[in-house]
Amino acid sequence: MPTFEILGLHFGISKTEANDTFHYWLKILRKVLPASLLEQVETNDGSKAIAKELLKEFQLIVDSMEQPRERPSDNQEQQEYFSGKKKQHTFKNQFITLPEGKDIVDVEVGKKGPTSDISFFRKQQEKFEKDQRFEGDKAYQGGDNIKTPYKKPRNRELTAQQKAENKEFSSKRIFVEHVIRLVKIFRIAQQRFPLNSRTYEQVILTICG
Repeated sequence: MPTFEILGLHFGISKTEANDTFHYWLKILRKVLPASLLEQVETNDGSKAIAKELLKEFQLIVDSMEQPRERPSDNQEQQEYFSGKKKQHTFKNQFITLPEGKDIVDVEVGKKGPTSDISFFRKQQEKFEKDQRFEGDKAYQGGDNIKTPYKKPRNRELTAQQKAENKEFSSKRIFVEHVIRLVKIFRIAQQRFPLNSRTYEQVILTICG
């Protein structure tokens, strides 16, 4: 990922003009490329209601990803974004997809790294009909209308039937991981985010689009 100074040298312009050009096109692409199916219909109440009703026919898949960010200069902000899981400061994003990962139904990006998957999901779930069904991994256990794999009981083993069902369940859920991997083809969504943290949401949503 070249800096704006290097980009400017490639195209014979200044670092400032390279930066301005990037952000100019970012706004345009963000506007013309909806990041998800729900965003595509959000300005039309009728279409949105129809879409939410049609989605009830599917069991949607949910998963999250964390991306490293620059260490905040403010001490309070450092604590808020420090992810014990990743041992660094991160943004958290959550994807909801159609079965087989055919499209992104909804995506939320730029939350604080320590945000738990289940609390993130409960907030995002408010966008859907109350009886919308979902599938998630063990991090989503305890949520409403969401199917998760069997968790190993303390001091006991799962039955052969439960292990077989977990394996089949994982084979269906893997498609949301494929979608996240497609997003990570863009290196800016894969490595530590190099730009100003205020642009994070627009950059990642543009990639999703």
